[in-house]
Amino acid sequence: MGKGGGKGHTPREAPDNLKSTQLLSVIDAISEGPIEGPVNGLQSVLVNQTPVVDRDGNTNIHGVKVVYRVGEQEQTPLEGFESSGAETVLGVQVKHDNPVTRTITAANIDRLRFTFGVQSLVEANSKGDRNPTSVRLQIHLERYGQWVVEKEITITGKTTTQYLASVIVDNLPPRPFGIRMVRVTADSTTDQLQNNTVWSSYTEIIDVRQRYPNTAVTGLQVESEQFGSQQVTRNYHFFGRIIHVPSNYDPVARTYSGIWDGTFKPAYSNNPAWCLWDMLTHPRYGMGQRIGAADVDRWALYAIGRYCDQMVPDGFGGTEPRMTFNAYLAQQRKAWDVLTDFCSAMRCMPVWNGQRLTFVQDRPSDTVWTYTRSNVVMPDEGTPFRYSFSARKDRHNAVEVNWTDPDNGWQTSTELVEDTVAISHYGRNLVKMDAFGCTSRGQAHRAGLWLIKTELLETQTVDFSVGAEGLRHVPGDVIEVCDEDYAGVSLGGRILSVDRARRILTLDREITLPSSGTTLISLVDGEGLPVSVDVQSVTDGVQVQVSRIPDGVAEYSVWGLKLPSLRQRLFRCVAVRENDDGTYAITAVQHVPEKESIVDNGASFDPQPGTIHGTVPPAIQHLTTEILAEEGQYQVLARWDTPRVVKGASFSLRLNVAAEDGSDRLVSSAGTPDTQYRFRGLTPGRYTLSVRAVNSQGQQGDPASTQFSISAPAAPSFIELTPGYFQITATPRQAVYDPTVQYEFWFSDAQITDIRQVEAGARYLGTALYWIAASSGIKPGKDYYFYIRAVNQVGKSAFVEAKGQASNDAAGYLDFFKGQITESHLGKELLEKVDLTEDNASRLDEFSKEWQDANGKWNAMWGVKIEQTEDGRHYVAGLGLSMEDTPDGKASQFLVAADRIAFINPQNGNQTPGFVMQGDQITMNEVFLKYLSAPTITSGGNPPAFSLTPDGRLAAKNADISGHINATSGALNNVVIAEDCTIHGTLRAERILGDIVKAVGKEFPYFREPSTGAKRYASGTLTVQIDDDQSFDRQIIIPPINFQGSYYGRNDTNDTWDECTLEVRRNGALIYSGTSSSIPESYGATLDMPAGGGIVTLTFSVSTRGNSTGWPNSRISDLILMVVKKSTAGIRIS
Repeated sequence: MGKGGGKGHTPREAPDNLKSTQLLSVIDAISEGPIEGPVNGLQSVLVNQTPVVDRDGNTNIHGVKVVYRVGEQEQTPLEGFESSGAETVLGVQVKHDNPVTRTITAANIDRLRFTFGVQSLVEANSKGDRNPTSVRLQIHLERYGQWVVEKEITITGKTTTQYLASVIVDNLPPRPFGIRMVRVTADSTTDQLQNNTVWSSYTEIIDVRQRYPNTAVTGLQVESEQFGSQQVTRNYHFFGRIIHVPSNYDPVARTYSGIWDGTFKPAYSNNPAWCLWDMLTHPRYGMGQRIGAADVDRWALYAIGRYCDQMVPDGFGGTEPRMTFNAYLAQQRKAWDVLTDFCSAMRCMPVWNGQRLTFVQDRPSDTVWTYTRSNVVMPDEGTPFRYSFSARKDRHNAVEVNWTDPDNGWQTSTELVEDTVAISHYGRNLVKMDAFGCTSRGQAHRAGLWLIKTELLETQTVDFSVGAEGLRHVPGDVIEVCDEDYAGVSLGGRILSVDRARRILTLDREITLPSSGTTLISLVDGEGLPVSVDVQSVTDGVQVQVSRIPDGVAEYSVWGLKLPSLRQRLFRCVAVRENDDGTYAITAVQHVPEKESIVDNGASFDPQPGTIHGTVPPAIQHLTTEILAEEGQYQVLARWDTPRVVKGASFSLRLNVAAEDGSDRLVSSAGTPDTQYRFRGLTPGRYTLSVRAVNSQGQQGDPASTQFSISAPAAPSFIELTPGYFQITATPRQAVYDPTVQYEFWFSDAQITDIRQVEAGARYLGTALYWIAASSGIKPGKDYYFYIRAVNQVGKSAFVEAKGQASNDAAGYLDFFKGQITESHLGKELLEKVDLTEDNASRLDEFSKEWQDANGKWNAMWGVKIEQTEDGRHYVAGLGLSMEDTPDGKASQFLVAADRIAFINPQNGNQTPGFVMQGDQITMNEVFLKYLSAPTITSGGNPPAFSLTPDGRLAAKNADISGHINATSGALNNVVIAEDCTIHGTLRAERILGDIVKAVGKEFPYFREPSTGAKRYASGTLTVQIDDDQSFDRQIIIPPINFQGSYYGRNDTNDTWDECTLEVRRNGALIYSGTSSSIPESYGATLDMPAGGGIVTLTFSVSTRGNSTGWPNSRISDLILMVVKKSTAGIRIS
């Protein structure tokens, strides 16, 4: 008898031993030089967006070498970068029968670097082992028309990822010449050998030490293996170009000393004015070859630069310069586009004034000239000043500002700026803008707010023509326009005469001074500058006495009036054009000097009107409505008031009702000069009333609106019941407050099940906003019922029921009774002390009284009391009866005053009292009560057997409860639940004994050798039956069953093997079948058992067969099976 045999083999994988180690060496051109240099050493060098060194000096990226030059004319070469190269990336696969060829044409190169490698390099044998292997390559150069082998390359080892290497070839042939990469090893034709070769790149190298004059450069070397397959990126945070700044300027402190003489010094600065000067005047990269320094207004830039350097709030509790400029100009663009971008960063615009390029900045400045009807050209149509306004669509109230965020990796962030008041009035009107050169969130916010306020506040443009005075100002200057047609009053003209002695000016037209406030008059002095002085009095309308007359004020010069009630109308000139007739056409846009404070400092102001005709009436306030019934129809009385009196104002009213389709339908419109109006004949519905003021010119103020309903009120949303002593207070609450609603109160001792029978079964109390139900019939501990409904002029709501009780505070009731007793006539009689003339004296009194009070009410009382004094103390004992009239009606009383009160039953000589009250305590023998209300109950004994405290805590040594228990929380100790228990929530336990998880296990059957009993092969069936069907879903868990046959290898004729087969069936249906010989197999599963699915039967059958003459050999692990409840609560996989 023969036997089979053999042993298995586990595949082995050799470790990877090929790793690419390449040194990235790169020179980056940073900027036109010279520059200041890195902001903070190696923290300013970022490789793949990571600083080489962190803020604490710890190294983030190892093996980095950085050398830089700031871009001077005579700078030295970079150490360690003695050559420069241009890399050509190929990334092509090299095959045995298809070499890759390229041509070199560059005449001045000295060497070539070839970078090549394998995508992976590994060989697997028949046993599954993965081992190292090798591949051969050759580099050929074309020399004088013949291909010559220049380098023999063999790559040996193992890698499952890309591996690259480099070689350098010197002694290059004359140009042009060819280069090629040849694969010597045959290409792989099977997956067992992976050795694809790749030519990654070649680099043309020039051996020369470059200085890169006038260019700021950085040389960086880093080992690329730290970054895997990532492309290595470089970023640098440098202080930029050293530019020309004023000689009296400290760019670090941003201060200016003394008077500037117009000369410059070199320094780094991010002031946008001096960055613009550098761009305009630099002859190499700027516009210096087109315009010279003399063609740029340096004095205008000096004023703009100082304005930019002023410190303003940054929005985070600190301050920062108003404007800075941090931009990287990397692309060639049109000069005008770059110029306007620079100017946008400074709120200015470029202007050619006829002599040089100057700049007009939007900032507060002095008025240059005043224009009135007397010094402008009067056109034929008689309207010297012509106005236009910006369209509403051009008045944006929300801006998305894109800016460069240092905290976001110097990427673009977006700052949203909004004017919520404008949005609420006109709707959202969004625009997007780029903040050029902005790296501050505060500056980005101010740029967006400046755009919004410019478009919302400066909406007017004026056009007019003048004579020679048109040369009094240039574009960008601020001028004043005194237009009496627009203002509605005389605001400007000519001076007819000047009386310096009396400080009186005679004007060419009458003016009227306001009753309050200071009026100023603008005059032109001898230097042609406007000067404002106070107006002290006016005689005959034209004789104006002023506080002083400036030097040079002459006859027929221009004057302008500034009234305290009108805004000074300022404009900024944007264009001066010469007309054909010798006059000049002026175009100016509205100028609001307060805009700077709004944008930079968050100020707010209420602008004055520029005309008496344009005094828009204010919105009305305190708009209320009152609904009144009128013979089946309804009227509404509307009332309001105004924040200030507007002369000649009336009020426009519009009343709309909501239609069934959801739209509004106009019911009535009216006008009235009064601050109230009555609408009559209204039907039920939901109304909207809007009221707005209208001035004498027909201008309308903002509307004020209110909504009201003519309908029966909604039922109270809830009833608040407040318990008292023998009383309950009911306070209804509405979901929405309605001042026209009151409430009907109905009261019942018993609940009324049919709410429709309230009026028949309950007692009507009255109508009010709340009600106190109080009487001696209200008892503590008893339920009482309120039925309440809302009522108004239109109707009544449904009843709402509320159940409540009087107070159950026993201590409070004693205080309540104390007041009742001591204020009664009998109480006063019993407790009144009688002066006993002697110490240790006593007195016995009997009293009997009957009388009629002023209201005709009869009162009567009788009693007896004993009083004694002893050692200065007073004692009393007494009793009395009374019948008295009280506010609640007749009250009968029986009062006893004594230290001890007792009842004794003398039957059979008994002397033990059945009831004793002494002090504040009562002692009784036996008590039979129908109802007991007490905050604390304690049994006898020491310690007590049980106690019940006011907070609801019950403590008992032993309790037998045969009824229902309802509890929301608590703790049980050593509890036995005799029968079934249902838990609807979650059960948590540290230890559970029972069948929460059911499990079985058994060894599979084996054939054993008859002589020794040793296991030979697995053969047989195990059956598992699960017959306890449950009302919840469950799962059957079968841990892995491992089984394996045998493989003995080849003998003289064929292979010898044994196969082990496992089959699994569920209720007779095959769910698994697997066979193993030399490689182990495994079966494990999780099977669902739905609730109510019935009996589940699982059979596991194992068999073994072989092709040898002896006994087969197989193994199978034991069967283990578990049944658990199916649930995913508290478990998550991601």
